[in-house]
Amino acid sequence: MRTKILYEDKHIIVVYKPAGIAVQSGRIGQADVESELKNYLAANSDGSQRGKQPYLGVIHRLDQPVEGVLVFAKTPQAAAALNRQLAGENFCKDYFAIVCGKPEPAKQELVDYIKKEGGLAKICPPSAKIAAEGAKKAALSFEVLSAKEVEQEEISMLAIRLKTGRFHQIRAQLSHAGYSLLGDAKYGSEKSRALSGSLQVRNVALCAVHLSFLHPVSGKKMEYSVSPEQPIFAFFCE
Repeated sequence: MRTKILYEDKHIIVVYKPAGIAVQSGRIGQADVESELKNYLAANSDGSQRGKQPYLGVIHRLDQPVEGVLVFAKTPQAAAALNRQLAGENFCKDYFAIVCGKPEPAKQELVDYIKKEGGLAKICPPSAKIAAEGAKKAALSFEVLSAKEVEQEEISMLAIRLKTGRFHQIRAQLSHAGYSLLGDAKYGSEKSRALSGSLQVRNVALCAVHLSFLHPVSGKKMEYSVSPEQPIFAFFCE
């Protein structure tokens, strides 16, 4: 199993998802996190549950080429409680990303309107946000942690706090702002694609490094952190 379990109890299961594996609905013959966890739960169920399809509630997702920490629910009640937290301040998701260029100023907040169109997140002009059917507000804040010059180009590592959870939000918003993520074939610029190729960045340089939420039963604050495993992040850990 490629998925790594960080914590588990009767109500939730917290995992690290490596880059390159889908959260769910992977192609036939291709592993996905949901299937791996359901197989794991079925194999480790008690005698009374054997033969039954285990319940697993998908609360939030990461794109297939993105790595990081996720929480799943093991009961419908836990899923409902976690879903109620998604839009509030108690459910917090923080990311590290490596982008082409050095954002100025070093701390920024991005607010856009995003519409899912043909498998891509399209940024809608503010004047068209009302007319654009399906466009939703997307907000995040970021801070430049470090910047380095590689092959006569600057790359920066950002710490990102998501304020909404839209489709391809981080990738689309940063690209629109002029800070394309390395390894991003869908939203990358010509410069970021060339640099990604020369640096052999094969997945999106984005990692969900920290997740916090309230336990759906006890109400206790739960926090989990991981370190990026993609080699490109090693540039900033030397």
